[in-house]
Parts: sequence; C-alpha cells; structure tokens
Amino acid sequence: MQSEQFEVRRDSLAETRVVSARLPNLVDGEILTRVDRFALTANNITYGIVGEKLGYWKFFPVESGWGIIPTWGFADVVASRHPDVATGERLYGYFPMATHLVMRPGKLKESRLVDISDHRAELPLVYNAYMRTGEESAFDASMEDERMLLMPLYATSFCLYDFLQDNDYFGASQIIVPSASSKTAIGLAYALKEDVGSRVCIGLTSPGNRSRVAELQLYDKVVTYDELSAIDETQPTVIVDMSGNGALLSDLHALLGDNMKYTSNVGVTHYDANKMGPHFIRERSAMFFAPAHIQKRTKEWGPGEFEKKAYRFWYDASIKSREWLVIERHDGMDTLGRVYSRLLAGKVSPDKGIIVSL
Repeated sequence: MQSEQFEVRRDSLAETRVVSARLPNLVDGEILTRVDRFALTANNITYGIVGEKLGYWKFFPVESGWGIIPTWGFADVVASRHPDVATGERLYGYFPMATHLVMRPGKLKESRLVDISDHRAELPLVYNAYMRTGEESAFDASMEDERMLLMPLYATSFCLYDFLQDNDYFGASQIIVPSASSKTAIGLAYALKEDVGSRVCIGLTSPGNRSRVAELQLYDKVVTYDELSAIDETQPTVIVDMSGNGALLSDLHALLGDNMKYTSNVGVTHYDANKMGPHFIRERSAMFFAPAHIQKRTKEWGPGEFEKKAYRFWYDASIKSREWLVIERHDGMDTLGRVYSRLLAGKVSPDKGIIVSL
C-alpha cells in the first residue's frame, strides 16, 4: 500500500513537495491509520517556523532537511495488530499532512490512547495523546470542523487566560493583543470578556481588518498598527503577541517603556517579520509554550481537570464562533500545495477556517 505525504524545506518553508512511499508492514502492537481530514490555520505556520526550537519536526520525521508540519484532525484505523485497538476506530489528534500514519498505541484508556513510538517518547503528552471518539461521552460529530480548527487554538487561548490570571496580569491594567483577528487572539478575547475581573483589552490589527475585529465586540478598543499613539502609554501593560512582528513589538516597547510589564510571544502570523527591533525588551519577554502550562496545571489541579475546563471553554466559544467563522473545504493532496502557499503568504482571511480532506 502506498502513502503520500506533504513535505516542506525546514529552512525555506515556501519550498514543498509531495512524496509517495510504500507503507511498512505492521508489527505486533502497531496500527495503521488513514488520515480523513485536518485543519490548516496560521498555527501550522508557527509550527514550521519554530519547528527546530520547539521540536515540532520530531513528530513525523523524514529525510534530513525536509519536514512534515503537524496538523490537528481525524483519522480512521484501517489495520491493527494491537489487541485493544479495533479496525474502524476513529481518532482525533495530531496527524501529519499525509494520507497515513503508523502508530504504536500505549497507555490506553477507554476514550484515549497515546502513541508511544520510540521517536515520540520525549515529546509532550498533549501532542502524543489521541481521543477515541467512539468512546467519548461528550463526542459531538456535528462539531468535528470546529474541533479541528478551534480546539487547539482555543486551548492555547484558555492557557493564556489562565497564565495571565495565575500571574495577576503581571501588575498590568491593560492587555494589548497584536494580530487581534487571529483565532487564538479571539479565543483569548472570549475568555477575558466573560471575566468581570479581567483588564482592559486592546486589539491591534491591520486597517483592512479593523471593521471585522470591531464587529466581534470582544475588545474594549480596536487600534490599527499605524495608530499606536492611540494607546495610553501611562498604563502598566501586558502584551500577548500573536503576530511575531518584531518591528511592531519594538515600537510598542519603546512607547510603553517601564510600563511594558511583560510580553508573551505566542504566534508568528507575520512570519517574515519576526526579527525583534532595537527597542525590544528581552528580559521581560518570553515565548509561551502551552504544553508546559498544561503540565503545570495538571500537577496542581490533578489529572483530567485542565482538560475538562479547557473543553468546556472550547465548546462554548466554538458555538459563539459560528457567528463569524466561514469553513473553506478542499479535497485531495493535489490541492494542499496551493492552500498551504496561500496560508504561508498570509492570503487567507482570518474569518476563514480551512479543512483539507484526503
């Protein structure tokens, strides 16, 4: 049986190829899954940009110099040599941009399994765990699109909200969110809007996205990138940056000075502008890694508690997101290159959610 996989050059994300390969014969304890469909968002581009630093290339290793960007999606078990995993099971989780994935299930629970393949042993559990949807008590098939598109992003949004609360907003009275039209930013805005004790939230966006962001009615104030003077620089401020735009962050840090209490670097939606400018305050800035926060809360709250809270938040926020989210569907490996190129170039409208079926 042949498989196909979509690969990118690690040092040049615009260079891509589709590779066909013969699938290996399964050994005892392994299963073969057929990837049904997955979501593509700016988050996937971030996986590629920070792939070396945060280990995203390690999940689905290929020939040196090339890599497979992970995605969130659904796959069906089409062959099994594991006594406790049946052919026909449907899984939700972290899959490659590929038609198939060989897995070695372990740590099985009724509604979850973990891929314990050797090369994934040191990688974060949140990415190695797969939900067995047929056994999930709260599984809602009508929410599959939102689950692929929004659950990973809104889980990060919930982590950010909880992180800010846990640190008392770093003493800030206002929160600035660059790339406010991004889905992770919108998720954070949903969480802050529901909390009467949160801080004033300012969404930063491009002039072209201003009206769309304002129509969400989630931010207390919407400011465009060329209107930074409209920000009250006398207020202690925390920045939750979804853009990775180094020049913008440098300008914000210069404007705020000592009132820039902390910057959480989350995403890289402006992937070609992520070199920080001369005024960037590194000692009060850090990359946010959601799996580390989840691990911290799991130790503090106990097994499963974070997942329950995050799931409730994702579900409620996803229902609200149907008011603005437009699903864009594509079929087949031959369409993936064009869709990926559009996403990499920033030519996908923030209100679009891309689903690719294989």
